[in-house]
Amino acid sequence: MKLSFTKTIFILLTLFSLSLSASTMNIAIDPDNLFPKVKLETSLGTIIVELDRVKAPLTVDNFLTYVVSGEYNNTVFHRVVHNFIAQGGGYDKNYILKKDNGVLVNESGNGLKNEAFTIAMAKEMRPHTARRQFFFNLIDNKTLDPGRKWGYAVFGAVVEGENVVTALGKVKTHYDESLGWDDVPVEPIMLIKATLLPAE
Repeated sequence: MKLSFTKTIFILLTLFSLSLSASTMNIAIDPDNLFPKVKLETSLGTIIVELDRVKAPLTVDNFLTYVVSGEYNNTVFHRVVHNFIAQGGGYDKNYILKKDNGVLVNESGNGLKNEAFTIAMAKEMRPHTARRQFFFNLIDNKTLDPGRKWGYAVFGAVVEGENVVTALGKVKTHYDESLGWDDVPVEPIMLIKATLLPAE
């Protein structure tokens, strides 16, 4: 089937626009920085994480895409399990699930461990089901590391604000009847803004 000149030009312009958009996003996530830092401004204080693009390139790029697009702004830490993890990034302040960009390949075999004050991707039971939700390890969680089964992919660590993460891990939680969830903070803990910091 032959395409008219007008349709051909339209298709080419559309492809060029999509390519330009992807290129702009690639630049926005600072692809040449192997250890980018992100500032997370929360209702409990500021946390700065350093990400490891060497060991978790796909996971870091995925996380940064949500950061630079503002998708993590005004989300809640919806799950805090004392002496275990604090999880967020997936719901707005009304606990409505945020859109995602699809599933992610599991990079849990990268050598990074689920140690205290590391950041990792949340997932379902199946291995390649992480999307946008992440969690802070509040203690050394060896059971989350890979072994004879897939683990949870660590992709960075807290470099400033460990006291904030500690405070986050101690907030009062309850069973929320309206949501049907355990371990929900009684007072919502907000991730107000996430910012990719300039390369040092």
